[in-house]
Amino acid sequence: MSLAGKTLFVTGASRGIGLAIALRAARDGANVAIAAKTAEAHPKLPGTIYTAVAEIEAAGGQALPLIVDVRDEASVMAAVEQTVAKFGGIDICVNNASAISLTGTLATDMKRYDLMNQVNARGTFLTSKACLPHLKRSANPHVLMLSPPLDMKAKWFAGHTAYTMAKFGMSMCVLGMSEEFRGDGVAFNALWPRTGIATAAIRFALAGDEGLRRCRTPEIMADAAHAIFEKPAREFTGNFLIDDTFLYGEGVRDFDQYRVDPTQPLMPDFFVPDDIPPPPGVVIGDGSLAPA
Repeated sequence: MSLAGKTLFVTGASRGIGLAIALRAARDGANVAIAAKTAEAHPKLPGTIYTAVAEIEAAGGQALPLIVDVRDEASVMAAVEQTVAKFGGIDICVNNASAISLTGTLATDMKRYDLMNQVNARGTFLTSKACLPHLKRSANPHVLMLSPPLDMKAKWFAGHTAYTMAKFGMSMCVLGMSEEFRGDGVAFNALWPRTGIATAAIRFALAGDEGLRRCRTPEIMADAAHAIFEKPAREFTGNFLIDDTFLYGEGVRDFDQYRVDPTQPLMPDFFVPDDIPPPPGVVIGDGSLAPA
């Protein structure tokens, strides 16, 4: 199945994983609404909604730049209506926008707490809600959250309770909405990376240039998202997927293609459950080799 002619509404798509998902769909000839805050270039972070549009059009798709703050109901609703007016509907909603602060309880000021919960949990709920009336009219509607499996182990909370609450809020939308809208045929799924992904957030907020070398490229998430969107929405919903495990099930065997630097050990991401091991032959940071 191709995404030609399908319309995607992607939050936070001016760079990183959101842009990679948009570009993968654009290669099929999809329409993409770029819903993000970055209208002017940031001194450290590459990409704006306008540079994203240029890349999407160069890749073969059509694009609509939209200045959107997912915390603002009026902003989201207006962006959804502009998308429908431009492209005639919405087939896929991607909740990619996210805010992060890996701080403990005493070090997390309430302004940062509010930002993470407003962008991650509330923004995902609001964007999904705004798109749903249009998704219900699509032939194969999908909503995708870039959020982790709901693995309720204390180790995922202890170092950054506020951030984990915000990210798990996105995943709780998957849990609830997948069942709520099952009868309408709208699929809700979550996708999460096993390793660090080479984005500006990793470089500037977490691990620096050296950390980037231990990451995979955003293309692994884009390929996984594309494979999800090809699934029949009425049959494939309510799943919490890890990128490489899911792609292995879809027939992918070469995961080195996604490595930034194949000579470096891969940096594991947060929130990957212990009972979801890497695909056969994939080596993660500690050097353990999954059984062939």
